[in-house]
Amino acid sequence: MKVISENRCFGGVQGVYAHESDATACEMTFGLFLPEEAREGPVPLLWYLSGLTCTHENAMVKAGAQGWAAEQGIALVFPDTSPRGEGVADHDDFDMGQGAGFYVNATEAPWAPHFRMWDYVAEDLPDLLAREFALDMERQAITGHSMGGHGALTLAMTYPERYRSVSAFAPICNPTRGDWGRKQLSAYLGEDEAAWRAHDASLLMAEKGFAGPVLVDQGGDDQFLDLLKPETLFEAAARRRQEGSFRIQMGYDHSYFFVSTFMEEHLCFHAEALYA
Repeated sequence: MKVISENRCFGGVQGVYAHESDATACEMTFGLFLPEEAREGPVPLLWYLSGLTCTHENAMVKAGAQGWAAEQGIALVFPDTSPRGEGVADHDDFDMGQGAGFYVNATEAPWAPHFRMWDYVAEDLPDLLAREFALDMERQAITGHSMGGHGALTLAMTYPERYRSVSAFAPICNPTRGDWGRKQLSAYLGEDEAAWRAHDASLLMAEKGFAGPVLVDQGGDDQFLDLLKPETLFEAAARRRQEGSFRIQMGYDHSYFFVSTFMEEHLCFHAEALYA
């Protein structure tokens, strides 16, 4: 693991690190905020998964999360959204290829050798974090924005014993039925739509739900509402009587102005679960 930078931040340290990933077979970069309490012993961890076109840096710089995390004594990890580098497949469209890993394990050419972001977030990066930092891996929670909200919800419902809580900002909710999803899932996973179901939050909510609290915020003026399809997730949660809050925030769009506005509430929501 290489230290790219470490900066004092709200009494703790905001670091950026790089490492060779077994999952993606290339070098990966991530951000990690450790609160002051990590000097004394392991602290709980909140994952933040970012959206299309983002790197590890977007939320780290724009979401305003570190101050609230420091107040709650919670670490934050900001993974990248895809493999990168020479020899890693890419695409001219912004919503495919590098910056658009969709948190799946690709099985199709040319994506399969590197685009294994599911394994990276579920196995590879957690193993590294557990080895290298003062983190309590028995107390984890997960959140994300847009494509990252899709990743957070699907990972949480697949590994409910790992994450104590899950939240999302404007997640892609029904990718098997939307243009943000069908394009990428067919390219990464092939044409058999049965393989896509494990990566659709609305279908997973209908089939299994989440064994813990859920918080989802969606901007009412989001310019991508037709692509995100929040109504499918909200309806599935209502039919299931899922524990949680599913909110439309009128006047807000898809930007980090929206994310940063509600970040305090999301951090407090996860802190309650992590310290229960």
